[in-house]
Amino acid sequence: MSPLLRNRLDLLAQPASHPLLTDCLHGIEKESLRITADGSLAHTPHPAGLGSALTHPRITTDYSEALLELITPVSQRVDGLFAQLDEIHRFTYSQLGDELLWTESMPSRLPASDQDIPIAWYGTSNIGTLKNVYRRGLAVRYGKAMQCIAGIHYNFSLPPGLWQLLQEQEGGQESAQDNQSARYFALIRNFRRYAWLLMYLFGASPAVCASFLQGRDHRLEPLGERSLYLPWATSLRMSDLGYNNNAQSGLNICYNSLDNYIASMLSAISLPYEPYAQLGTHDANGEWQQLNTNLLQIENEFYSPIRPKRVANSGEKPVHALRERGVEYIEVRCLDIDPFVPMGIEPATAYFLDAFLLFCALNDSPDLSDSECEHAASNFNLTVKRGREPGLLLNDGGNERTLVSWGEALLDEIAGCAALLDQVKGGTACVSSLEQHRAKLRDASLTPSARVLAAIAEHDNSFFRFALAQSEAHNRYFRERPLDPAVQAAMADEAASSLAEQAALEGADTISFDRFVADYMTQSA
Repeated sequence: MSPLLRNRLDLLAQPASHPLLTDCLHGIEKESLRITADGSLAHTPHPAGLGSALTHPRITTDYSEALLELITPVSQRVDGLFAQLDEIHRFTYSQLGDELLWTESMPSRLPASDQDIPIAWYGTSNIGTLKNVYRRGLAVRYGKAMQCIAGIHYNFSLPPGLWQLLQEQEGGQESAQDNQSARYFALIRNFRRYAWLLMYLFGASPAVCASFLQGRDHRLEPLGERSLYLPWATSLRMSDLGYNNNAQSGLNICYNSLDNYIASMLSAISLPYEPYAQLGTHDANGEWQQLNTNLLQIENEFYSPIRPKRVANSGEKPVHALRERGVEYIEVRCLDIDPFVPMGIEPATAYFLDAFLLFCALNDSPDLSDSECEHAASNFNLTVKRGREPGLLLNDGGNERTLVSWGEALLDEIAGCAALLDQVKGGTACVSSLEQHRAKLRDASLTPSARVLAAIAEHDNSFFRFALAQSEAHNRYFRERPLDPAVQAAMADEAASSLAEQAALEGADTISFDRFVADYMTQSA
């Protein structure tokens, strides 16, 4: 353990500091495709009983009209976080009719034509139309299949008082906002160094349905008649077959400071890109098909395992919110859906993530050089495709090191953070979770990716049959536990209120959509 990490842990272990760690905030965003009873992609509109995908605070859609996104309120306690996620699931299932939620990150059986994958619709308001056109742009740039991948986003923040305490202890002279942003970027740099460990421990997409890659080049191996896989893969979702693309491969987004991050992001969203220019912003019928012809339409188009975040106002660009008010929290975006648990993530994973992220925040985090960025990317890419391969070597500061030995060493350091969180919050949840996941390093068959392949083998080597069986089981789990009638009614009222809010937005627009897009794109940052 580094002296700096030790000193910071000792400072936070003092009783006066304990309230700072109990004020950590968590949130989960969980995506799931709606499917029919036979496992096909649902083509029905977003269920009216779920409210407005534009304005509902807890239930929306991502890319496809069929790709639900369930969002928990912010919670201080992990048990409260999962109680909220369970409640949202139970209400959602009550409004699905005979449809189910797909329990895998990689999509269900997709239509033969991209044109048959519906893009999410958010109504006729300018902001709703902007969200729809952005997704049309994703369709023409990358195809629709990639946008049907689902994942778990884990939002995490440490309280401002904790950052201020560290600043006082270490003599920093920045403003509170600048200090907080700088320390979140230190967390992000360490996350990039060590995110490969999360992919080994939690990756759960080693196989895909062949329909996902129809017409695309790939180097996957056949598994049964209609499945493809890589034998040592942990997360094909996070590989170059999933959330990756050639257009963005040359981007060098800098995480060494907020100013550098904003500058490099602004460069990417203003950089002309000839292949997109050839497509144009409007199609042959004069309809909008992408917001602009730059390398990125907006910042959210940049695919990253982690993002600095600040709650933005309606119609405000994320980069503008960060520039004006600094980093508020981070969003971990690389987690696969765990198909073995009904909610797609379990509390033990959250407890581990809390300790891992606290370690990233408190440990030494020098600026990332270009070579370090290359090593971090290489380690991540090796792990998602070959993470369970015996003896796999990663690059640790220019030296080769096996994934298992480096993982064990990291867990030894993270253990101090897990113990501190348990000390402050009571119980043994974080330390127990760390030891549960340490066992995966010693026995790769315990990893979710290995368990998925073993379960697929039990379903005639069919990814689809395994995933449909899990979807049916989780469907029963939630439908057999209806909400208390008062809670059900309150959530139904919330859905109805969101529809009224959308209608009000649609009635309040006073400028054309063309003008709205122009104003949005020229928003100062």
